[in-house]
Amino acid sequence: MKVLVVSDNHGNREALLHLKEMYTGKVDAFFHCGDSELEADDIAVEGYNIVRGNCDFGRIYPTEWFGEVDNHKILVTHGHLFNIKMNLVILRDRAKSRKAEYVFFGHTHELGCEYNAGILYLNPGSISLPRGRFEKTYALVEDTGTEIIVTFLDDSDKVLTDLTQIFKK
Repeated sequence: MKVLVVSDNHGNREALLHLKEMYTGKVDAFFHCGDSELEADDIAVEGYNIVRGNCDFGRIYPTEWFGEVDNHKILVTHGHLFNIKMNLVILRDRAKSRKAEYVFFGHTHELGCEYNAGILYLNPGSISLPRGRFEKTYALVEDTGTEIIVTFLDDSDKVLTDLTQIFKK
């Protein structure tokens, strides 16, 4: 399984269109963790499994997406409803109750990932308005069967090698 995860583009249509053009046929699924600020019928979000963020006022996206890609259970949420700026405790409880293997979220605009109790938690950062010391980012997640490889890239598709993480399953 190989998926692309992006979040918090805040109206930047071009970023989402670029990622679709770049990765269509190269990944099994596209995930958007909210705050697109785009309408559901906008071609820029077509093909993304997308959730509603705290800035997606009036949008009809769900607050959470749960499904499978290549038999891997994935939970996607923006994170604001799980108080993720404080810690991941509530989100971890939700992931465990859904038996998720992967949890993708945004909201903080700060990238990060951890592998805890057999679940990968990933925030791809923001593709438009990053916070912290990092540039505009998105992530690729690949499950090889024996390991999970998380690759962060900037908005010019440059791999941020020092941020790549490999987790043994």
